[in-house]
Amino acid sequence: MTLSQDPPGIQPSPIRGSSQSSVTHSDPLRFPPLGSAPQPIRLPGSRCLIRPHVSLAAMTSFRVGGPAELYVSPQTLEDLHASLAWAEARQLPITLLGAGSNLLISDRGLPGLVICTRHLRHMHFDADTGQVTVGAGEPLPRLSWQAAERGWSGLEWAVGIPGTIGGAVVMNAGAHTSCIADILVNAHVLTLAGDAQVLTPKTLQYSYRSSVLQTQAASSQPVRLVTQATLQLQPTGNSDAILATTTEHLNRRRTTQPYHLPSCGSVFRNPPPYTAGWLIEQTGLKGYQIGGAQVAQRHANFILNCGGASASDIFQLIHHVQEQVEQQWSLWLHPEVKMLGEFQAA
Repeated sequence: MTLSQDPPGIQPSPIRGSSQSSVTHSDPLRFPPLGSAPQPIRLPGSRCLIRPHVSLAAMTSFRVGGPAELYVSPQTLEDLHASLAWAEARQLPITLLGAGSNLLISDRGLPGLVICTRHLRHMHFDADTGQVTVGAGEPLPRLSWQAAERGWSGLEWAVGIPGTIGGAVVMNAGAHTSCIADILVNAHVLTLAGDAQVLTPKTLQYSYRSSVLQTQAASSQPVRLVTQATLQLQPTGNSDAILATTTEHLNRRRTTQPYHLPSCGSVFRNPPPYTAGWLIEQTGLKGYQIGGAQVAQRHANFILNCGGASASDIFQLIHHVQEQVEQQWSLWLHPEVKMLGEFQAA
């Protein structure tokens, strides 16, 4: 059984410099037939339904992508256990989908079982320790506002990141010189065999926008799924000040980054000492468009779905930007966005 996670995609892609291999197809994805009129399947030991051929486009911030061959949305940790066991018994590939904010899903869709974790939500603030424990599906902006309203400092920077806590732990999400690694106490993870583990920042081997959980599939390490995380915050009792700082961070992102059209946020990692946006802008690519996908005018490290874009349009534009920047600057931009499914280079 194979597995890919949101955000750390491990599906084939010809983007150079990644650990992914190239798989090319020209026809739309055709899944094995599930019957003339496939019906939802009741997941044993759960109230969840496994649904066939569910469109994933609306579940990603790019608003593109094909269907899931099979899809389930567990509401509890027990549902997640049951989903994994069901897929493992059938040797199905698994994809975990969180907020879908850092993903590009192929137009051909995803085979096997897609497990959406965005409903695995819970949140507990411990006033004695200053720690908050949250479920993997909890949205970062909501958590940031909840902390600010209590006067707890430490998550002001996260208010503009449209992802979940699970994805943030995996990719070491960050903004405004802060990141998850700065405040993480531990993360609870689940192996495909159903074994629970607790990981610390040290065992996660954090670096810039990366952790061991992103590279586990390409190594000999067992695949582990984040189920919850505990963060160390600072209760100040001054909610007005924390709310003001949080609002300032959000307003700064809204005025410098394009949020009026679908996107995944920043597409490329910054290659020190440069920023990816500056390199792309200096290469003259602002406004460059392939199909319905465009390099944003407001911030060159954003690619926008201007209406009717396909995943292939966005993929081809990413590849074009990489080639043009390399040609002018001798630097290869590495994507932050994760490719799931099969793509074909031009």
